[in-house]
Formats: sequence, C-alpha cells, structure tokens
Amino acid sequence: MEHQALYRRFRPQNFDEVIGQEHIVTTLTNQIKNNQISHAYLFSGTRGTGKTSIAKIFAKAINCMEYSDGRICGKCPACMAKDNLDIFEIDAASNNGVDNIRDLKESIVYPPTVSKYKVYIIDEVHMLSESAFNALLKTLEEPPQYVVFILATTEIQKLPQTILSRLVRFDFRLVAPDVLEKHLKSILDTLNVRYEDSAVKLIASLGEGSVRDTLSIAESCIAFSNDNLTYESVLDVAGITSKEILADLTSYILDRDISKVLELLKDLSDKGKSFAQLNKDLVSYLRDLSIVKNCSNAANMLLLPEDILKQMLNLSQRVDNPTIVKILSKLSSMEQEFRYTQDAKSLFEISVLSLMDETDKIEQLETKIKEMESKLIAGEYP
Repeated sequence: MEHQALYRRFRPQNFDEVIGQEHIVTTLTNQIKNNQISHAYLFSGTRGTGKTSIAKIFAKAINCMEYSDGRICGKCPACMAKDNLDIFEIDAASNNGVDNIRDLKESIVYPPTVSKYKVYIIDEVHMLSESAFNALLKTLEEPPQYVVFILATTEIQKLPQTILSRLVRFDFRLVAPDVLEKHLKSILDTLNVRYEDSAVKLIASLGEGSVRDTLSIAESCIAFSNDNLTYESVLDVAGITSKEILADLTSYILDRDISKVLELLKDLSDKGKSFAQLNKDLVSYLRDLSIVKNCSNAANMLLLPEDILKQMLNLSQRVDNPTIVKILSKLSSMEQEFRYTQDAKSLFEISVLSLMDETDKIEQLETKIKEMESKLIAGEYP
C-alpha cells in the first residue's frame, strides 16, 4: 500500500474534524444553514492552519444534496464523485499569468455539471501577477450566481486593495499548543504508537501553531523512534540541545565561568550543532526556567521529565527575575542577526561573553551603590 503522509492521511473531511478554527467553522456553517453563501472568500493565515482543508470542505458542503448539521453526507452524487468537475483547485504559484485567468473567465460561463455551485479554489493567490489580478477583478466582483471563489494566501499584504474589498475575509489563527497536543495524541492512539506526554508536548511546541508542521515533525520522530515516541528521540530528530546541556550553559553564564562556556561551545561545534538553533533553545530554556521559578504549577505547565524539572528548580534558586529578563532580551535580539552572519558560532560566543561582562559590571555597580547608601546612613557623607 502506498505510504501517505500523516497530514494528508488525517486531513479533516468534515467541519467537525477541523481544529483550532472554530470562529471560521461556525460562520461558514451558519452561512450554509441560512442560505447566505457569498460569491467570494479570502482565507488568510500562516501555513498549515487549515485554509485549503476548510476550502475543500466548504466547496463540498455547499454542493452536498444531503448536507445536515454541519456534516457532508458523503453519499450523494456530488460527494461520491472522485473528481468533482465543478470544484477547481488552482495553484497560483505556477498558474500566475494573465492567460491563466483568461482561461478561468472563459470556463465560468458554463454552468455546473452535477452540482449547485462551481467552486474555484485559488491557492497562494498573492503569487498572481499584476495583470492577472486586473483580469480577475471584474469577474470577482460580479460572477455568475452559480460561481463561488475561495482565495487562499499566506501573504495577505501582497494582495491589491481592489481585490481585498471584494472578498469576505477570514483570518486563520495559529493553533494553540494544547489543541495540537490533544490532536496529535488522538492520531498516535489511532496508529498504536507509544508516546511520552513530554514528547508530544515538545512536538506540539515545535509545530509553532501549524497542524501540518506538527504532523510532519511527528512523522519523522515516529520513524526514528520505531513507534516508541520518547522525549529524547524528539530532541535527536529536531536537533534540539538537551535540557542538561542548556542547564550547564546557563549555570556557567551565571557563574561567569568563561573557560567552561567556551569549552562547552567548542564541544557543541565539533558535534555540528547549529548555533542559531542553540540560541533559540537557550531562549526557550530560560523562559521555562522563569516559569519554574515563578509558577507553583510549573510541572503541569511544562510536562518535563521529573529529573529535568528538579534540575531546573535548583538552578532557578540561583538567579533572580531581572537577570533572567536581561539574558532573554539579549538572546532574543540576536535571532535576527543569525540570518545574515556567516559565523554563527563567533556571534553566539561574543553575545554570551558580552552578556557575562555586563552582568559583572552591573553587580559591581550595585555593590558600589549599596556601599554608598550604607555610608550615607552612617553619616560619613555631608
């Protein structure tokens, strides 16, 4: 049997299978229920959040002859058609010329064959040329009654205002990590894959709000771990630095132990570690450290292995909140610079060393201020 990627195998086929976009699903189902179908829609948002999936579901739903309670029947002629001739999917990235839009305009004059509506789903519509947008403009404004356009884009800022003003716009949100976790666990249970909660949480975090990215990462991790998904296996696949190493690095920075910092970074470099990724990992670790330090329910929030959580708790007692914020601010500001540097290792080293120097100077200044305050109180200054 041909292998099918997880994100394709578990692509939602009905509105009630969509996750994280309840505001859009509710609006579209109400429009269908009240027979208030618009002639043109715009689905915008980050990759992997369900734009194309919902577009396909909506196209089937408005043509389903037995549609009821938000579900497509899957049995009527429109639903059973393997290749519905009344639903067109166009990739604007490879069909972005004015001639492609002219062909589209010629095809819409013909009524649907077996369905109520002819639906045109234009993906990555921002890739259309200026002349193509101009050719589409009039058709988009006054299409035949049986035509519905669904335009999808990840870069809405590239669409002309003349186009935007003619569309009903839906903004797709990033899917919350806890929703991704629940969805991924359901899939893993279906596949009979063993997993650790901490591993699933980490994969959901790496997905950064994208369902497709989350499932793609999960698929790689499942193959690597041989259907036994562990926290360590996800770290290995994703190339993320382990919490133990990050704890050591944080400890050396707090101790201002330059020798140990440089030794550790050299060891990571020798192992082929990406320093741009190391910077991200350290930022994430310090955020978690702040949670451990300040939140009583940190264990439930982070779902980390017990030994790692204990290690972080001990480390959190050595650092105050202002220091964590200062280090986070410095490292976060570096993320943009890693895109343009040709020597990420040196950039990271310089950042960390300057951070340690700043910490030392601040502590010296604080000591001096306290000494001056003590002398003032003792009356040693006029």
